[in-house]
Amino acid sequence: MITHRSYTVEPWTVRETRLDLDVLAQSESVFALSNGHVGWRGNLDEGEPHGLPGSYLSGVHEVHPLPYAEAGYGYPESGQTVINVTNGKVLRLLVDDEPFDLRYGRLVSHERVLDLRRGVLERTCEWTSPAGTTVRVRSTRLVSLTQRAVAAIAYEVEAVGSRSRVVIQSELVANESLPGPDGDPRAAQALKSPLEAEEDIAVGHRLRLVHRTRRSGLRVAVAADHNVTGPDRTTTSSESNVDVARFTITSVLEPGERLRVEKLVAHGWSAVRSRPAMSDQVEAALAAAGHSGWDGLLEDQRAYLDDFWARADVEVDGDEEIQQAVRFALFHVLQAGARAEQRAIPAKGLTGSGYDGHAFWDTETFVLPLLTYTAPNAVAEALRWRHSTLPAARERAAQLGLNGAAFPWRTIEGSEGSAYWPAGTAAFHVNAAVAHAVVRYTAATGDDRFEREAGVELLVETARLWRSLGHHDHRGAFHIDGVTGPDEYSAIADDNTYTNLMARLNLLAAADACERHPDLAASHGVDDEESAVWRDAAEAMHIPYNSELGVHEQHAGFTRYQRWDFAATGPDRYPLMLHYPYFDLYRKQVIKQADLVLAMYTCGSYFDEEHIARNFAYYEALTVRDSSLSACVQAVIAAQAGHLRLAYDYTAEAALMDLADLEHNTRDGLHIASLAGTWMALVAGFGGLRREGDSLCFAPRLPEKFSRLAFTLQLLGRRLRVEIGPDKASYTLLTGPPLTIRHHGDPLTVQGGDPVVRAVPRPPAGPAPGQPPHRSPGPNSR
Repeated sequence: MITHRSYTVEPWTVRETRLDLDVLAQSESVFALSNGHVGWRGNLDEGEPHGLPGSYLSGVHEVHPLPYAEAGYGYPESGQTVINVTNGKVLRLLVDDEPFDLRYGRLVSHERVLDLRRGVLERTCEWTSPAGTTVRVRSTRLVSLTQRAVAAIAYEVEAVGSRSRVVIQSELVANESLPGPDGDPRAAQALKSPLEAEEDIAVGHRLRLVHRTRRSGLRVAVAADHNVTGPDRTTTSSESNVDVARFTITSVLEPGERLRVEKLVAHGWSAVRSRPAMSDQVEAALAAAGHSGWDGLLEDQRAYLDDFWARADVEVDGDEEIQQAVRFALFHVLQAGARAEQRAIPAKGLTGSGYDGHAFWDTETFVLPLLTYTAPNAVAEALRWRHSTLPAARERAAQLGLNGAAFPWRTIEGSEGSAYWPAGTAAFHVNAAVAHAVVRYTAATGDDRFEREAGVELLVETARLWRSLGHHDHRGAFHIDGVTGPDEYSAIADDNTYTNLMARLNLLAAADACERHPDLAASHGVDDEESAVWRDAAEAMHIPYNSELGVHEQHAGFTRYQRWDFAATGPDRYPLMLHYPYFDLYRKQVIKQADLVLAMYTCGSYFDEEHIARNFAYYEALTVRDSSLSACVQAVIAAQAGHLRLAYDYTAEAALMDLADLEHNTRDGLHIASLAGTWMALVAGFGGLRREGDSLCFAPRLPEKFSRLAFTLQLLGRRLRVEIGPDKASYTLLTGPPLTIRHHGDPLTVQGGDPVVRAVPRPPAGPAPGQPPHRSPGPNSR
């Protein structure tokens, strides 16, 4: 994408200078707008041509039976798939009775700009119809970050050179036709006509459609209002049927005259509210948007983002492409969670239907760390969603014969949606990811109310799961057997190091929380004996280690497996899971994504620097990065181990995952976790950010390509700015009382806005480890 000739590299925008239909689907993901509740893919205003139509409401899904060749006890019975809800983006244009379709006539110019500071998608194009009539079209689109239910478009047509008769058809469209499956398991199932009509209204400038999903029983309402400005001879009319409501504007434009329509669209859904109540809800949202008006929505959007960038921007000097990419990443991660408000943050956000719109452990492990230090309110809401799904998680644990709660591997509404249990049910580490996110958030914010209302219970129920899942052997060591860790090329293994270390932290955090809140512990049935059992299991946790090789094992026995024959695996055979059976992958030393390397980041205090270097070198030679989650983690540990050039290459890969469409599936939506991983690679990798209890530690080092890296973090009501150069780093407390941090292990206190400057030591010397053939991270593309 961004390496495509149609795109430019700019610090605050993503600009497409001409329309290329070959990358249209990818651009729809890149140009998507959302606020965590409403998501609009970057489809062209006229609706066609398109790659994948997409209008989404967080949580709105349809259920479908999960097929099994052989059923078994405990298998999930139904899956969930995000659906394309009523599309309010459509503004069809006819010029002298000919459809404005960019595949016909002559497209003189076409430019789209995603403005990351203003939060809008702007489009300008000039088109000559097959009959020779030329018009200029300008549009600006936003999904409001301040009015959760609202999205809006300003669409303007100008006659160029000759008199033109124009018709604009503004529509609400339900049950759009979607492209069929392409054979990629990462894509979504296409559900045909999932919405059943309940109401269609077209009165004056107002449109409204209300539908209900056939199986999940969710009611969806979408309404639109319009403000029209044009010549005196402009006329309007409206009509509706079960799946289309249409507002038609007709005018005759002299050269230089313009016809402009401002379209406000309100969205709502509910599993329990009545049709009249939903109609009233979206009408009220329209009234609020109308009170603000188009200009007010633009002003509010810019003010919201000004505040966000002041506390979240990452500045990179020396690499324009990564500078653009990290701001693109921050913008889309914010969009994914800003107004999710107790709904899941899916792996694709609301940018596409990939992975069926499911949320995974990616959210807690990759997305929430970024939001914790930049937009913490979104983290509280995401974790409250997890808390709201505890009943389903408890039921799932009981079904599996376990105590506590077993959170699902993939889900929309809280129940397990994976039909493949070795990669789904057995991936219990999602529990530890949730617990880790709870601890990180409360340590960074001091949000005692959240901890009491949701955090303690989440820690208790996840700890109970680990204690019932694991066991003590005859020597007293605690083992967790038969689980699947983060690496999806391994499954049903004993003592996965990442899982065990994260479970250990979970058990200790639960015991500490119960000690802080004895009244809550009692209300959840936790006594001193249960808390002591958790601590005992944590202290006795077995971590497999190969003393002959001097490395920790990804799981018990992993290092004795046969190595994958990388030399015989051509570059066209990746990703491996699309060309080889999992049975073969599971029995070999080959790694899809960072697993033990991730443990060295999330549980770094367990490893000394010598083991980090040895472990990293060993697993680097086995990791093929068939997952978008891997490069950012490898960047972090490569930087810690002193391999700054390698860390830079991995950072570039994470940063350009979608802008360069590196996995060839950006068409299905953006990789939100990899986008968040760009921040992780820069801030935790080259900034060396780690958390120890309630305090932050930094070990900054820059690659040669960077001349400066600067970022801002929020912690306990303070705002800390970190600025790193080749030889020194400065720490400035922008707001809040004095703060004690660590710089390469040495404590320092920042206060009063005065920067504290420290030297940056040189990294340890040593050759960078190699990767499997054909799987080295490529040098940055520019």
